[in-house]
Amino acid sequence: MTQADLVPVDFKLTDDNQLEITWNDKIVTKYSFQFLRGSCPCAECVSEDTGERMVFPKDVPKSIRPVEAKPVGRYAYQIVWSDGHGTGLFSYAYLRSLGDAEKA
Repeated sequence: MTQADLVPVDFKLTDDNQLEITWNDKIVTKYSFQFLRGSCPCAECVSEDTGERMVFPKDVPKSIRPVEAKPVGRYAYQIVWSDGHGTGLFSYAYLRSLGDAEKA
């Protein structure tokens, strides 16, 4: 199965302040809210000019929470956070790679 074939089949918030995604290949990935917000791929969080990350998980308060998450087409989720930030689109491939990165 290629990255392009990976699709979330379940997307839920857990009691331990994590987003849990179950993928169509039966793999489950979990992301702390702080890690996910600090990994936002938008132009406010990653410089368009240099590609350098400007916001890191360590910069995000542990109290951060998603207030809305909605699918964008059949390829991404847009998450709006309790700090008002909501411009990042988290593609399925990016979410899957982040899940693997947070485990490491």
